[in-house]
Amino acid sequence: MTAATDDLGHPVEVVRPAHRVVSLVPSLTEAVAATRREALVGATDWCTHPADLDVTRVRGTKNPDRAAIAELRPDLVLANREENRELDVQRLRDAGIAVWVTVIETVDEAFASMERMFTDGLGWDAPDWLDEARAVWAEPAPDSGRRVAIPIWRDPWMVVGGRTFTGDLVARLGLVNAFGDGNDRYPKVELADIDSPDVDLVLLPDEPYVFTADDGPEAFAHTPTRLVSGRSLTWYGPSMLTARAELESTLD
Repeated sequence: MTAATDDLGHPVEVVRPAHRVVSLVPSLTEAVAATRREALVGATDWCTHPADLDVTRVRGTKNPDRAAIAELRPDLVLANREENRELDVQRLRDAGIAVWVTVIETVDEAFASMERMFTDGLGWDAPDWLDEARAVWAEPAPDSGRRVAIPIWRDPWMVVGGRTFTGDLVARLGLVNAFGDGNDRYPKVELADIDSPDVDLVLLPDEPYVFTADDGPEAFAHTPTRLVSGRSLTWYGPSMLTARAELESTLD
C-alpha cells in the first residue's frame, strides 16, 4: 500500500498497480475501459461507453450501491466532486474502501487530473490517447464572439454557468458562454433569459436532460438552436479525441 493524494488533497492508500477498479463517473469509466479494460469491475448505470461494457452495475452516480461496491473488493473507486456526493465517498472510506476523487472544471484540469489518476492513483502509465486528446484541444480556436446558452434541464430551465468543464470547452471552440460570468455553476433561469437577443445560439445536449427535435427547440421563438451530443459537450476522457470535430461540424 502506498499513500497518494487525490484532487481534493485527501490522502488515499492505494494498491499499485490497481487490478480491480470501480468507477462512479461515466467519463472516467470510459477512460479506464479505453486504457486497461480488464481492470474495470464495476460502474454505474449511467456509464454508457463503451457500449459493450460488461461489468457489475452499482446503481447511479448519486445513489451508489455501497454494499455491491464492497463485494467487488476494488483496489480503488473513482469519483468526482461534481458527479458524486461527499456523503457516499465518506461512507465508502469509512468501510475501508479507497476512493480517489477528481476535480475537473476546465479542459486543462481534465487532462492534468486524469494523468494523476492514472499515474498516482492507479499506478499505471498515462495512456497514449491522453496526449492525443491534449494535442486536439491545443489547437487555437477562432474568436467567433458568438454567445451561446447551454440548457441542461427544463421546467425549470437550468443552464451551464461559470467554472464548469463545459463552459471552458465551448470557450476553446471560440464561443462565449452567455451565463458564464455568475457564481452559480448551473443557475436556474427563465426561458426569456435564454430566448433573448443577447444569445446568438442555444446548444441543446441529450444529457442530463434528453433534448430532442421534438422536445426543446419548439420552446424558442427567437434564438436558433442546435441539438448536440452531451457526451461531446460534457464528457472528459477518450470522447475528447473526437468531440472537437463533432461540435465544430454541428456549429457550422
